[in-house]
Amino acid sequence: MTARRTLLVGSGKVATRLGESLVYAGQEVVAIRRSAGGIRPAFTPIVADLAAPLDTTLPAVDAMVVTLPPGDDPGFYRAALERIARALPKPPERTVFVSSTRVFEGWGPERPLDEDDEPRPTSTRGEQLVDGEHAAREMFDAIVVRPAGIYGPGRERLIRQVLAGEPVDYERRTNRIHEVDLARAIAHLLDADAPPALLHGVDRRPATLGEVVEFIADRLGVAAPPRAEAAPDADRGKVLDGSRLAAMLDFTYPTFVEGYGRMIADRG
Repeated sequence: MTARRTLLVGSGKVATRLGESLVYAGQEVVAIRRSAGGIRPAFTPIVADLAAPLDTTLPAVDAMVVTLPPGDDPGFYRAALERIARALPKPPERTVFVSSTRVFEGWGPERPLDEDDEPRPTSTRGEQLVDGEHAAREMFDAIVVRPAGIYGPGRERLIRQVLAGEPVDYERRTNRIHEVDLARAIAHLLDADAPPALLHGVDRRPATLGEVVEFIADRLGVAAPPRAEAAPDADRGKVLDGSRLAAMLDFTYPTFVEGYGRMIADRG
């Protein structure tokens, strides 16, 4: 399908990048955010806090992308989506719900996890995300995307850690995706004729945290950070299988090497 008007429920960095690409392609974008300040001028703004009843009628849309962070209420996602459903004149033809690989926090690094593996949340936030996924499917037949380790311009925490020489658990398994590629993946799902119902938002190369920080340090021309001594019960990370997304998308930044390499080059 080709969406003509898309509703962004949440308008953070990823949603804004996605919305700008849709506007550039000639589409209309409506964005819901708690404050108008973060909504791009090219978007039709709707200022609303979805933790409270929605007192406005939403316009009919062809597609919807939900990128809300978890709220304080354990039932936040379900309540917010119910408010959206009541305010829309009809359900969108296509909905994408952006969740997180945090739903796998109870798994370890023993084997790669693919989209057929069941979530194992161990925190309130993880349980919220799982409930949000279920609610989005029930109400909107949503496609669920679970990104891991989003990075890109303005998301430079790991670079700052390396520059500060903060100790790092070198053996921890990690997964990530550049913000550009996550936005492109969502755009593809909005337009695909037969999209998958569930997708891991990860790039082509899982890596230990040590591999990533050593690369960053080398490109920055600084010493690699010291190794942290991990506690016996420390989270050892996990490995996410990204082959489903890799078959759909020609990554702009297929691994951390290209992604962090560009970020560091842009720092001058």
